[in-house]
Amino acid sequence: MKKVRSYELKINNSSLLTSNSSHSVFSRTRPWGYDISMATIEILGVPHAYELTAPTSCPHALVFIHGWLNSRGYWQPVISRLSDDLQCLSYDLRGFGESQSQVKTDVSRAETSLSLTAISSNALGSPIDSLYTPVAYAKDLAILLKQLNITSAWLIGHSLGGTIALWGADQIPECVKGVICINAGGGIYLKEAFEQFRSAGQKFLQVRPRWLPQVPLIDLLFTRASVVRPLERYWARQRLIDFVVADPEAALRTLLDSTTEEEINRLPELVSQLKQPVYFLAGAEDKVMEPKYVRHLASFHRLFQYCGDNVLEIPDCGHLTMLEQPDAVAGHIRSIVNSH
Repeated sequence: MKKVRSYELKINNSSLLTSNSSHSVFSRTRPWGYDISMATIEILGVPHAYELTAPTSCPHALVFIHGWLNSRGYWQPVISRLSDDLQCLSYDLRGFGESQSQVKTDVSRAETSLSLTAISSNALGSPIDSLYTPVAYAKDLAILLKQLNITSAWLIGHSLGGTIALWGADQIPECVKGVICINAGGGIYLKEAFEQFRSAGQKFLQVRPRWLPQVPLIDLLFTRASVVRPLERYWARQRLIDFVVADPEAALRTLLDSTTEEEINRLPELVSQLKQPVYFLAGAEDKVMEPKYVRHLASFHRLFQYCGDNVLEIPDCGHLTMLEQPDAVAGHIRSIVNSH
């Protein structure tokens, strides 16, 4: 068993969570029953936190990509069910979790004292030049895999991470053998709905004081959001932490740059052109990415075969499938990878 490396996230010069402190706000004790070491690797000047399990006899690695305002830890219940026979890599996207430049983060937080409602997508410049589009994150992923010498991988992405996985398959087809999107879909731009979503997201990002995790029972709000059944308290706390520590620029720009009309309308063509197998796992009760929108995007891939052969719907499940139904998710992943 590997020794867990101690680490902490700093909040206003005080520790929000520390793995070896009994006096921290939130314990870093992990609920999935095994230890794994955390390491960092620099990508384009930003240290990226990642966790990589031991190699196995399988020639392919599974690469897990988290969604907006999340972090790599959400994959661990699934990874714990797969790592005995499949090497697994999880990492924090730039600006989220522990993949942050401390100097840049401090400056960003100071600048973000102004109201986010005054910031529009036009004020942020063209998404084409943005560091926070799904394509930009896919380029980060390509660098990460090259530095870790991973030459054959299946990309598994949740929500926004699913879109990044699709672009990763497009960017490095020689390395990516297949894609599994979880709670990810779309490809239909509904102007009013997306404008409401972007507006709500910007307002949501305003309510992130650094002392928020210290409010008693505040994490209970995160046990029920976007899920069918309440999550364990540990995951509610982790969701709260990730919400608070996300870099302000990254949080805002990923929201705005991934939901433009251009970005949404590019997805069907992207999926239709991928040569690799692409599968979609949907939560039957997902209100964030409803199954009908998952099926819509999946239908542009050759494996859809008129009746949705590449779509697997998981019952009694919302938008955090990997936490709500880890057994089902791990089972589907293993089955898909072994069939190719």
